[in-house]
Amino acid sequence: MVFIIGICLFLISGTLFKHLLYDPMDHKICVVPVMPMRATPSHKSEMVSQLLFGECVVELESGGEGWIKIQNQYDHYEGWVTKNQLTDIEDEFYYEITEEYTTEILSPVDVSGRLMNIPLGSFLKGMRHGEMKWGKVPVVFKGIPWKPDHIPVTEKLVKQFAFKYLNTPYLWGGRSVFGIDCSGFTQSVFRLIGKVLPRDASVQARCGDELTPKQKPHCGDLAFFKDKAGKIVHTGIMLNDFEIIHSAGKVRVDKLDDYGILNTDTNEHTHQLAVIRRFF
Repeated sequence: MVFIIGICLFLISGTLFKHLLYDPMDHKICVVPVMPMRATPSHKSEMVSQLLFGECVVELESGGEGWIKIQNQYDHYEGWVTKNQLTDIEDEFYYEITEEYTTEILSPVDVSGRLMNIPLGSFLKGMRHGEMKWGKVPVVFKGIPWKPDHIPVTEKLVKQFAFKYLNTPYLWGGRSVFGIDCSGFTQSVFRLIGKVLPRDASVQARCGDELTPKQKPHCGDLAFFKDKAGKIVHTGIMLNDFEIIHSAGKVRVDKLDDYGILNTDTNEHTHQLAVIRRFF
């Protein structure tokens, strides 16, 4: 009898512990096209990153006046957001793997019966036959979803998605075709080819394999650039062994030589090369 009671208490405590860790109200999903993540709970604060439509987060703390601190499920980046741009989801749904994304610059979706245009690379989490149910919010997507895990990575595929961002304006903290920073660009393109990258260039530079002096860069390698102190401050995607596509002012194609990036408009060097790394 004591043994049975002990087992019951163990199971109950385990269930309670699980709910304490994974409170459904702590898990949310972005229901707007693009959502700013800020350094502090204020609209005047620095934008440190963004969430795209369909990205999930876990709430870490409340800041009052509708602000909450969250962690992005995809890259674990943290920041402050306004919770009225999110909706609650259950913990089981939070841990469902997203396998499908949008591939058009803008794609129409129906959200709670109203039209919304969502950007390239939006997350189609939990989609079944074009329909999704995010908590109490119904979503309908009538386009063709993209499943990168089922497609081999080729030079053509890398260029196909990289050039979709061409001329997108540079935006500090940006991760969308409306505005994107250098590491947001590399991360976004890699996600669409089925490769996961961290959010910041300095962290991305610790991933992959460093090219040896005898190896020539090929399409899909990432080049990283340093400031005078040697800190990694910029990144871009190699198109071949002498051209790079990167976000600097806008997403653009420039030359790369032994020193670094040579701006094709001004014929001046803009970024000093630190390392080139290979991921596939």
